[in-house]
Amino acid sequence: MGTMAFGGDADAAESARMFRAARDAGINFFDTADQYNAGRSEEILGELIRGGRDELVIATKCFNPTGTEVNARGASRRHVRRAVEASLKRLGTDRVDVLFLHHYDALTPLDEHMRALEDMVRAGKVLYPAVSNYSAWQTQAALGHQELHGWARLQAIQPMYSLVKRQAEVELLPMAQANGVGVIAYSPSGGGLLSGRYADPAAQGRHTTNKMYKVRYAESWMHDTATKLVAFCKQRGWHPISAAVAWVGAHPAVTAPIIGARNLEQLRASLDAVKIALTPELRAEITALSRNPPPATDRSDEASK
Repeated sequence: MGTMAFGGDADAAESARMFRAARDAGINFFDTADQYNAGRSEEILGELIRGGRDELVIATKCFNPTGTEVNARGASRRHVRRAVEASLKRLGTDRVDVLFLHHYDALTPLDEHMRALEDMVRAGKVLYPAVSNYSAWQTQAALGHQELHGWARLQAIQPMYSLVKRQAEVELLPMAQANGVGVIAYSPSGGGLLSGRYADPAAQGRHTTNKMYKVRYAESWMHDTATKLVAFCKQRGWHPISAAVAWVGAHPAVTAPIIGARNLEQLRASLDAVKIALTPELRAEITALSRNPPPATDRSDEASK
């Protein structure tokens, strides 16, 4: 479960209700980040995990700005160390199970990104290093640096992946499978687009008010896919969000999708994804509602082979 809404769209009380529902459903992996609501997400999650810390896998991220100071960002050894120490304090724990570098830092050598993670592993403050939003070549290069130096290996990546964001299928997911790296995919519902609610021109939400989401999901075919998914699910008595999450989770490279919500009512549809037995044939039917991403090379003629 992703906790981006904790301390933002969801206050402490609503966050607690969602946390309990997730635990009741068997979820033990919770994902946060130091930037989420200026650290408040980590603080709320830290309060909720007290008394049951050892039963949980806690992941957080660093990279994005945590202040106005020029070095309060990035993947330098300096920032990663300071960011991890601050996250541990907010979470009220002595270690994070998984630390994701939130984005690739083009201003810092890749070797330093990986050394920063290694420092935290050696200090016992991070158990498993990971990266989020890295490209396939960046991830593969990172693994190469770690192997060269004998450092702790990346254990997970966190790419965006949904029925309307399938670029990860081209190189990221095959790369992860080839290297035995876990995949914790985020935004499986397309930020709520696949609920179908935005088919109503009067609908209000992040896709109408948040510039990032408006740009990310601007293409008309994405909205067409959402409409098709809603119709497909209506015939089967499914909530489209349940199907969207199940579709992501059924990819053989995906370890688990990250589900999130602003309130408990929204969360229930994602939790119900486990009720859908998505066979390869059924997944293929849902895949056909979407647009295939272009191949990794210009040999598009080979895609039909």
